[in-house]
Amino acid sequence: MTDNEDEVTRGAAALLVVPEWHSQKLSRDLGARAEEARGLAVAIGLDVVAVHPLRLRQTRAATLIGVGQIDAIKPDIEALGVQLVVVDASLTAIQQRNLETAFGTKVIDRTGLILEIFGERAATAEGRLQVELAHLDYQAGRLVRSWTHLERQRGGFGFLGGPGETQIEADRRMIRNRMARIRRSLEDARRTRQLQRAKRQRAPWPVVALVGYTNAGKSTFFNRLTGSDVMAEDMLFATLDPTMREISLPGIEKAILSDTVGFVSDLPTQLVAAFRATLEEVTTADLIVHVRDIVHPDSEAQYDDVRAILNSLGVNGAQDGEEGDAPPAIPQIEIWNKIDTADPDLRPLIEEMAARRSDVAVISAVTGAGVEAARMLMAAQLTAAHKVDRIYLAYEQGEAAAWLHARGEVLGDEPQDEGHVLTVRLDPADRARFERLWPATTVPTP
Repeated sequence: MTDNEDEVTRGAAALLVVPEWHSQKLSRDLGARAEEARGLAVAIGLDVVAVHPLRLRQTRAATLIGVGQIDAIKPDIEALGVQLVVVDASLTAIQQRNLETAFGTKVIDRTGLILEIFGERAATAEGRLQVELAHLDYQAGRLVRSWTHLERQRGGFGFLGGPGETQIEADRRMIRNRMARIRRSLEDARRTRQLQRAKRQRAPWPVVALVGYTNAGKSTFFNRLTGSDVMAEDMLFATLDPTMREISLPGIEKAILSDTVGFVSDLPTQLVAAFRATLEEVTTADLIVHVRDIVHPDSEAQYDDVRAILNSLGVNGAQDGEEGDAPPAIPQIEIWNKIDTADPDLRPLIEEMAARRSDVAVISAVTGAGVEAARMLMAAQLTAAHKVDRIYLAYEQGEAAAWLHARGEVLGDEPQDEGHVLTVRLDPADRARFERLWPATTVPTP
């Protein structure tokens, strides 16, 4: 590699290698996986000039793919001026080095590509630290190679390759020390985030977390609900850092809506670990809203990928066959997005399937179609455990009445004696809180 890292990466001519093993029972077809790999490459600014889907009978320890397949790819590399080969699989350091030797060009695997995307998109100090930690973890076993432009742009400790063993060990110590410092900084950020969550939990406002596969339309839906301008583009991983805004829902004056990073199949383990603190926003939500691109050909497979990550975070409660003290599952609903792009013949079938379920709303976040129904569904889930009470208040108890209007859904207001009776739908926790705040003057009526 050269010092011109930016020329080798952003805007570089890239060739995609998308392997699939005969023994795998994948829910995605090879063409769809190739298209997603292309999307990941485009997201980092690569110019994809060729795609090679490959069927593999076995994995080669030295190069992952076979010699014949390498020979079949080489002519495209030479003819198209390919500067970078992207392999849509995880490569060992040895496989990566051997493929670079065979192809005569830089090679990056799926994990490295996703890390590069995250490194470019991280906007907050915490996000940048999380990406750097994941990248250092990934690069620790690849010290015979040069650092990517990502580290060098951040002022890391790059070198041009070929160091001796002593230099490698020195760099490994520097990496370990840097990772330890980052972990301490992230732990401080995690504690701060926990304090912020605790403060929100003391307030009577529910938290709604949007999750979904990358490019499913979460940020567009978020902007539609909040009137915000969070980055929303037809691009994988357009949003990385979590964003929170206040919204109102039918019968709920105030709720907190959180937009989270999009999930993807085979998400690097380094990223799952590094972003666990950020993903904790999902684990403490009152409602999880799973936004799906319902017209995507791999919508079901994407759904399974998101569910797998949610399972790993423990938000689905105890799984089948599991025992122990797993926390209860967090309520979840599905938003089937992008219905405006559905084939006219397919759209009625999608809407019919959704109509059979009580936890699904069909929308177009772009046009706004169905969004009001989605808001009602969110509110219904958040208030499912609420109970209707009739509460007597004296007329001078204006503060208590205002509290009920803010925290509950006032269904009726009838005069009675020297005051009035409010018929209110309240969360049991809010009902208990109200009784603590106004214990002596609150008289529930029969």
